[in-house]
Amino acid sequence: MSSVRGKKILVTGGAGTIGSNLVDLLAEGGAREIVVLDNFVRGRRANLAQALPSGVVEVVEGDIRDAATVRKVTEGADLVFHLAAIRITQCAEEPRLANEVLVDGTFNVLEAAAEAGVAKVIASSSASVYGMAETFPTTERHHPYNNDTFYGAAKAFNEGMLRSFHAMYGLDYVALRYFNVYGPRMDIHGLYTEVLIRWMERIEAGEPPLILGDGTQTMDFVDVRDIARANVLAAESDLTDEVFNIAGGTETSLKELAEGLLEAMGATGLEPVHGPARSVNSVVRRLADTSQATERLGFTAQIDLRTGLRDLVEWWRAEREAAQ
Repeated sequence: MSSVRGKKILVTGGAGTIGSNLVDLLAEGGAREIVVLDNFVRGRRANLAQALPSGVVEVVEGDIRDAATVRKVTEGADLVFHLAAIRITQCAEEPRLANEVLVDGTFNVLEAAAEAGVAKVIASSSASVYGMAETFPTTERHHPYNNDTFYGAAKAFNEGMLRSFHAMYGLDYVALRYFNVYGPRMDIHGLYTEVLIRWMERIEAGEPPLILGDGTQTMDFVDVRDIARANVLAAESDLTDEVFNIAGGTETSLKELAEGLLEAMGATGLEPVHGPARSVNSVVRRLADTSQATERLGFTAQIDLRTGLRDLVEWWRAEREAAQ
């Protein structure tokens, strides 16, 4: 087992939802230097307010599509956490951009890491690689051939690149397949916001949450703070050339999610309404088998959905108040 203490660490997408929560943990864990590379399309400097006073965080505004910038910020790094990405909905609308960011950008990160002699890369993958899974709970051994989204295809290719860089150059890595991430610092300002953000806006305005579909679709939610902790555990483990599901391990329907959010917002008098199912992603069920992450990384989600939703609402209301 190694530690983040005393290490120089690069975090791509480090001002985003997951990245900034991870940066907090790395600063608290005694990292010597943390370089945050972010283009601030989705990330926000305000997300780094907790970590910046530590004095170990350097913020570089730049893009992973710029190979020279990536190479420069990777110099001397012991660890790289690669989180920079664009959302699944934007990938569907702008597939060329998605290819440039998710595929070419990831290649730039891995090439720079190999050249710089980085000890380990922790890469953010996604349950989207499974598409509509055939077995539940879904294990890491499930094949990737049911995916029909560009985002999922790019993430599957990312995992292939990681394996090939490990084989060609000995670059150590662990890839983490996140399921349905939510929590404080979610993107509330961008064009491609999460369903929970849209629901909170409606509920706060006295309108019911709009469920696209019949509400029986299920997800496996995991709080962003648990995701950040999983990244640190993966970095500190001796494991390499491995991939893990990172999830809560609990199936929650959209109807149950809407009801939970209404409770968290104190709006139980409202009832969800329904609209046509979205066409971007045909997946109607998610449930992860997280036994490998538990047994080999020591990861188990600690924040239940009820607590996480309450914390999300509290953060979101504070953000809205500060913006007024």
